[in-house]
Amino acid sequence: MTRRPFACVALVLVAMLACGANAQSLYRYIDANGRVVYSDQPPPPSAKDVQSRKLPENVIETDPTPLAARQAAARFPVTFYTFDCDVCREAQALLDKRGIPFETVVVTEEKGAARLKALTGKQSAPVLQVGDKQLLQGYNEERWQTVLDDAGYPRTAPPQRAPTARASPEPAAGAKPDASTMAAPKDEAPPAPGQGYPK
Repeated sequence: MTRRPFACVALVLVAMLACGANAQSLYRYIDANGRVVYSDQPPPPSAKDVQSRKLPENVIETDPTPLAARQAAARFPVTFYTFDCDVCREAQALLDKRGIPFETVVVTEEKGAARLKALTGKQSAPVLQVGDKQLLQGYNEERWQTVLDDAGYPRTAPPQRAPTARASPEPAAGAKPDASTMAAPKDEAPPAPGQGYPK
């Protein structure tokens, strides 16, 4: 009598472990017809040569913004208030050089002017807001750098990936080649009229 409850508990534990492994395991086995099967489902009792492997987690990083910049932006989002002026462009170049994600508010527009007025009580820019407390009015590179450093933003943007060279598209079947893009080999004279190019 005591063995039966113990066996039931053992079966329940094995089933729970199998369910937990099911989400992250790949099974290889030979079925009743002699075929090799790969599956993420546990094999049937009739399977032979059963092998199980844990699958690693598959994570693909697609965001070009560095992790440190994303973390800083979550804690201390940056808002840049700007006119279209030389000083504003210089201030924006600093943010771009550091690869900092920021919201741009153009204060020559009505909504932007209203936001700046509510924030500072003035209509002068550039203004940098870092988080909900740091407010820098006017551009001072050293001060801006220090505040951005303190917020945890990286000093430089990540290197840009060079675009991969693409091959020239192949002409469609039956399409005539464009004569403007074709050149005769240096050592050969162009073909006589009516002869065409060798295939």
